[in-house]
Amino acid sequence: MQVGFIGLGTMGGHMAANLQKAGFRLIVNDVRRAAAEAHLAGGATWADTPRALAAQCDVIFTSLPGPPEVEAVALGRDGLIEGVRADAAYFDLSTNARATVRRISAAFADKGAHMLDAPVSGGPRGAATRKLALWIGGERAVFERCKPVLDAIGDQVRYIGPVGQATVAKLVHNVTGYAITAAIAEAFTMGVKAGVDPQTLFEAIRAGAIGRRRTYDYLVDQFLPGKYDPPAFALRLAHKDVSLATALGREVDVPMRLCNLALEEMTEALGRGWADRDSRIIMKLQQERAGVDIAVDPEKLRKAMAE
Repeated sequence: MQVGFIGLGTMGGHMAANLQKAGFRLIVNDVRRAAAEAHLAGGATWADTPRALAAQCDVIFTSLPGPPEVEAVALGRDGLIEGVRADAAYFDLSTNARATVRRISAAFADKGAHMLDAPVSGGPRGAATRKLALWIGGERAVFERCKPVLDAIGDQVRYIGPVGQATVAKLVHNVTGYAITAAIAEAFTMGVKAGVDPQTLFEAIRAGAIGRRRTYDYLVDQFLPGKYDPPAFALRLAHKDVSLATALGREVDVPMRLCNLALEEMTEALGRGWADRDSRIIMKLQQERAGVDIAVDPEKLRKAMAE
């Protein structure tokens, strides 16, 4: 089976490497050929355009920043649509918009090919270690046929439903996470301003009913130590995800007050010039409003997590 992969950035580079480790023959493309050096050294073949890649592949993956990039690669000049084989399967691993996914899928169906949305969750660490969830929307028979390939990318591969449904699941997941992030920032800064030591407060609430579910582990890597660089997931990408989720809410007439508030926080943070810092930098805004500066010793946090 010949597998194509387009988009060899922080996430895509790791996922493509795992396909190679699993023994799949890989053809790759990226806007920067330098991004493919490790894959080419490992035996992958370079394709000059998405069209050229599609003409050689049975299964195709894209991992791109968002809807405009996916649409350009899939449907643009020299795009996948111009070279795709009949009955080939194209999985978009990006966080996308439902309308975009459906439009691309319909165009591929006209060519006798299949497009499925396949957003992932687990971050760069999960992509590197294959501890990654993949949610798939599209024809179930195509999903079953390609599952061995999908299993090489992640350890939690789940069929969600018709095309677009996996995108909905991913947007629900991401927007919920950032709404929780905003709420934790408010409540935690209140506790610190009320006089509780942040390390003590963290250990206390982590032992409570909600904390036992590990909700507050959100705080460990960025918020408590005050470390937002380098990003685990950049603010500009998170802003895009939450924008897509709130747009879907408007599309289906669902009020999303907290999620829109989370989006406002993210937009304000973008205005500070924080686009390429970690997305949880939005929690810093609440510290500033409260007049609180939180910076816990990382070693103390490590010990607390171990306990």
